[in-house]
Amino acid sequence: MMKILLTTLNSKYVHSNLALKYLYASAEKSRNSIDIQEFTINSEEDYIFTELLRKSYDVICFSCYIWNVDKTLCLAENLKKARPELKILLGGPEVSFDVIPFMSRHKFIDFIISGEGEAPFSELAETLLAGTREFEKIRGLTYRQDGRIYVNPPAPPLRFESVPFPYLSLVCEEDKIMYYESSRGCPFQCSYCLSSVERKVRTLPMERVKSDLSYFIYKKVSQVKLIDRTFNWDKKRCEEILRYLIASDNGETNFHFELCGDLLDEDLLRLLSTARPGLFQFEIGVQSTNESTLKACNRKCDFDKLTRNVKRLMEMGNIHIHLDLIAGLPYEDYSTFRKSFNDVYALRPHHLQLGFLKLIKGAPIMEQIEEHEYVYRAQAPYEIISNKYLSALSLIRLKKIENLLELYYNRGGFRRTLDFAIEYLSETPFDFYEELADYFYLKGFQHKSHKKEDLYRIFLLFAGWKERFIPNVKDQIKELLTLDMQDALNPEAIKKFERKGWEIL
Repeated sequence: MMKILLTTLNSKYVHSNLALKYLYASAEKSRNSIDIQEFTINSEEDYIFTELLRKSYDVICFSCYIWNVDKTLCLAENLKKARPELKILLGGPEVSFDVIPFMSRHKFIDFIISGEGEAPFSELAETLLAGTREFEKIRGLTYRQDGRIYVNPPAPPLRFESVPFPYLSLVCEEDKIMYYESSRGCPFQCSYCLSSVERKVRTLPMERVKSDLSYFIYKKVSQVKLIDRTFNWDKKRCEEILRYLIASDNGETNFHFELCGDLLDEDLLRLLSTARPGLFQFEIGVQSTNESTLKACNRKCDFDKLTRNVKRLMEMGNIHIHLDLIAGLPYEDYSTFRKSFNDVYALRPHHLQLGFLKLIKGAPIMEQIEEHEYVYRAQAPYEIISNKYLSALSLIRLKKIENLLELYYNRGGFRRTLDFAIEYLSETPFDFYEELADYFYLKGFQHKSHKKEDLYRIFLLFAGWKERFIPNVKDQIKELLTLDMQDALNPEAIKKFERKGWEIL
């Protein structure tokens, strides 16, 4: 009997791939011939190669994204060399566009599924298992046959409720993040995002959503990450789901949502104030506070309202708040990005992500490359190198700041010290991290990874460097670092630190 494998390379072990689970659950008639096995991009290539080859699959299907496509292509090519009769199928957002040139470059690919894969994969699996070559009827499929490449018409959007809840047919991986979506599509048209291509939002019926979420609650999984693009675009629907999760709370499971911060209102904030600490985690994409930038990206945001809402959420103290910025957007130069950074930093979220624009295949911003003079990396993840507003060197400076932000702010354990340093050592938060980054790289600390206790030592060295201009600041910062360390490190680590002292070797 023919054997089919669904596989991917996740970015981390704790992640799991929802797309593969959807494909498996949807291919009900072929399910007995289908396996799922997931790896990570950090796994040894030889280990993955051996695992995929030793089980003699007839078809191997890879789910492709910007973080894994290069390694996936290398792996698929070598598998084809080892077993020329093996069929290779690729799917996912990274291979859904420009399929003919893509398959022309990569002769080892037999099939590509573009867009939603549930229906095309189910039909393809049935066709392959039947031993026929009647691929022309499968919409959304590109295939190679008799030396030619054929592109079938795109598959129509699915009735989302027809897609089965995948976890009922698979073992729930309780040591991983569980991904779930209650809607597909996005009502907004942000030019840098692939979700903007489909404006229509398709939702699952409310009773189905509650039933699905109850499974995770029953299983007591650690975290469920909803991948709905803007979870609170429909206030009434959002409120009903959150109310259900609060009422059904098992005391352990955390639910992560992507929200639009300025769409929150008083009723929703009042409801959220009743949630158990740790039940919810919100990711809010600010991206920029520069009005010209937001307008150019087709993104609307009332930052004043977002500010009030985020401050309220932070004051509640029961919800983890993650805010995002993107460097490299249109009309955002170094000076305006500095302002965006300072505006968002002032909200003091639990996590502040400084990301860099990626020019993703199929995203509308690809049509503005010449207008904004974008230069970007040819290989995935297609990150910006420069544009009309930011030179390559300016972006490198922001990369350095991002590194120090991750080490000292997002990693945690420096709250008192950072508050003091930003108030007394620099004009703004951005200026502080810029100067700290300059010192960090000047001294060569970027050349190796550092244990947390060494970050305290490095900060004290920076304070000594600043003492040229601010007398006695080193002693003040040493006292604050000691207090922060007592909160962040366990007693044994503190004893070890005290034996070694403040000198970094």
